[in-house]
Amino acid sequence: MPAGRAVVLLRRFSTGDNRFKSLNLNQNTSKENILSHPLCNHRDIEISKRISLINHNTFPSLQVKRSYNSDNIIKMTSPTPETSSASQHKHTNRLVSEKSPYLLQHAHNPVDWYPWGQEAIDRARKENKLIFLSVGYSTCHWCHVMEKESFESESVAQVMNEHYINIKVDREERPDIDRVYMLFIMASTGSGGWPMSVFLTPDLRPVTGGTYFPPEDRYGRPGFKSILLSLAAKWKENQSQFLEASNNIMVALKDMSKVDQESSFEIPGEATWNKCVRRLMNQYEPEFGGFGTAPKFPQASIFNFLFHYYARDKNNADGKKCLEMCLHSLTKIAKGGIHDHVSSGFARYSVDGKWHVPHFEKMLYDQAQLTVAYTDAYLATKDDFYADVVRDIIKYVNRDLRHPSGGYYSAEDADSYPFYGAPAKQEGAFCVWEYHEIESLLGDKLIGSTPYIDIFCDYFNVEQCGNISRGSDPHGELKNKNVLIIYGSKEETADKFAITVEELDDVLAKCINILFEERLKRPRPHLDDKMLCSWNGLMLAGLAQAGQGLGEKEFIEDAVKTAKFIREHMYDPNTKTLIHSCYRCEDGSVTQSAEPIPGFLDDYAFLIKGLLDLYEATFDPFWLNWAQELQEKQNELFWDAETGGYFTCSNEDSSVVLRLKEDQDGAEPSGNSVACHNLQRLAVHGANTRDAAQRILRAFATRLEQAPTALPEMMSALMFYNDSPTQVVISGPREDERTLELARAVRSRLLAARVLSVHDNDAPVGGNTKPRGDVPTAYVCRRFACSLPVTTVTQLEKLLDEPLPQQ
Repeated sequence: MPAGRAVVLLRRFSTGDNRFKSLNLNQNTSKENILSHPLCNHRDIEISKRISLINHNTFPSLQVKRSYNSDNIIKMTSPTPETSSASQHKHTNRLVSEKSPYLLQHAHNPVDWYPWGQEAIDRARKENKLIFLSVGYSTCHWCHVMEKESFESESVAQVMNEHYINIKVDREERPDIDRVYMLFIMASTGSGGWPMSVFLTPDLRPVTGGTYFPPEDRYGRPGFKSILLSLAAKWKENQSQFLEASNNIMVALKDMSKVDQESSFEIPGEATWNKCVRRLMNQYEPEFGGFGTAPKFPQASIFNFLFHYYARDKNNADGKKCLEMCLHSLTKIAKGGIHDHVSSGFARYSVDGKWHVPHFEKMLYDQAQLTVAYTDAYLATKDDFYADVVRDIIKYVNRDLRHPSGGYYSAEDADSYPFYGAPAKQEGAFCVWEYHEIESLLGDKLIGSTPYIDIFCDYFNVEQCGNISRGSDPHGELKNKNVLIIYGSKEETADKFAITVEELDDVLAKCINILFEERLKRPRPHLDDKMLCSWNGLMLAGLAQAGQGLGEKEFIEDAVKTAKFIREHMYDPNTKTLIHSCYRCEDGSVTQSAEPIPGFLDDYAFLIKGLLDLYEATFDPFWLNWAQELQEKQNELFWDAETGGYFTCSNEDSSVVLRLKEDQDGAEPSGNSVACHNLQRLAVHGANTRDAAQRILRAFATRLEQAPTALPEMMSALMFYNDSPTQVVISGPREDERTLELARAVRSRLLAARVLSVHDNDAPVGGNTKPRGDVPTAYVCRRFACSLPVTTVTQLEKLLDEPLPQQ
């Protein structure tokens, strides 16, 4: 990604010279490094290179860890959950008119917050003040901490209001703004996360910044108020140095953001994806699965790549190892505490290496991508364990994250009140259990002479003093608490209590239902009911793939409903453009902000992927046609004609100081990776898009070769390109049961780079595929070679199960 020279320069420019020695803001102190929990961070903010030769003198980076005396507890202004009338609020700022749940959380801070926009920028220029930019999201635990410690403090707010123009940004609402300044924070400090705190010149150029930092001075390091006062004084004393540094920073950032010239590279081949496999094998943790050490993230893009690698040659030894890594990891994740065994769905990551103690927030994009991963696991094994996990995820999103019209909300918070009237929120309060609670709920229930509680506690490893280690709970807030986790098997527990597995299943189901009903009596975590086009596109893809793989018609119906919701609420038919987000009103209706946010690359790429999957699930050409239309608009708005690939945002917003190309498949896949798949799939349907996929692969060739594990989703697209797709065309009426039987044979298999279509009278694609007589007929093409037509399911299954022809 960035050249080493640019990295060194940026680190220098963001830290300055000796005239600001007194402003040492780096808080990497040993006392604060004792914490095992990371900030609210994602694996998608890693960068391949960073600034070295740091000089903590002029504009030191605010690389601040968690405050060890904040105790992980969120002190609230009201002892009751968030709903309170405006008359109770002492302060109200401009954010009260916004739609974002995150911005609304800050609408009654004493800070004179602005949303991102021209009004704030113009005022900063007119008054010649630095901008303090705070970026986070509504379910971010440490965003809440910094709000309660600093932004609700009237003394801190007085300093902010006097010396700064203060802007608050929801990173999910404005990923373009977030990515620009996160690139700066990552490059200048070597780490990143949320809340992100950046100081900008009035022309929006970053000078210094960091993540969370505490309100008061400690350990010889300045707190937030001291930082605010010091920077404001330096700005008044020596603006020219700030401006010079910010100009140099922007030069370095622009250099870092460039991808290599496509003309310099050939498209990588087999050696590159083999290198990726070897590196993932080295990173693989064999006991509990996953890749790397704590904190552990599911990293669904890695599963996509490994399943693809296995499916392209199921007899290959490395391919079998890839399958083994996927299945073991997904099994451990499903049995772990990161999986909510009571209320379903998955938390974002675990703070330990055993998938046990989660960071309890639940994100829609994780549910969507894990739906695909567990569907692939089921297709590879036909083990109902994985199918049950798919059903569990969809049960959760449809019950807790779904708008009645079909759209999906963004997330549920990690923090909640432990009881109604509690003075503080705690992380995980909605989810954890003390032994005595479970005993009071299950203690009088028996199977034969065996108490339910003994069986339940054995299977889910519940302990009387709690099952969370001190290392996973540095603040002691989870003392005596239990997070349900499965280490053994049902057979082991059934044998131990001399019951059958069927009897065990019945006991566990009854216990889970009892605990679920009890949990509903607790105060719920905050729901971020913002609906994002990109994340709904991912969920659409998950539903469509799950419906096909598991043969569940209801999931496909859910997918159709979601696609219709997006088209109604996040699409402008006049301009044929997408809108990034929409919001739920108090009366349940769907609304837009006063100035709707235009769609970004991820909105287009993820939705196009979902529509292509929906077409394969329904064979309704409407969805394919819409995907093709959106692809043309995506090309118009985001394509880089000079070097290839897509920018994450269009060039229409002048307040975005840098257009980036995402080169990391992290918590979410990058838009370029998904687009590279989409372009190749559309090419099979007759669109002239394969050359664009080729240019993406050339543009990112160096990144793929030098850091292959950074882009597993694009690595899968690279295999797609080199191998050609597994194309299955069925010629026959879409509603004919014989056509559908042939389709089911395809959908029930894990096939590499599959593209499935039906050619009916109104099919959008022509070609030489015709029924044999009046019998629906299947044609299979793989690695540029096509089979003879077949008309029976048995013949088609034989073709699909044959090894891929060698190149």
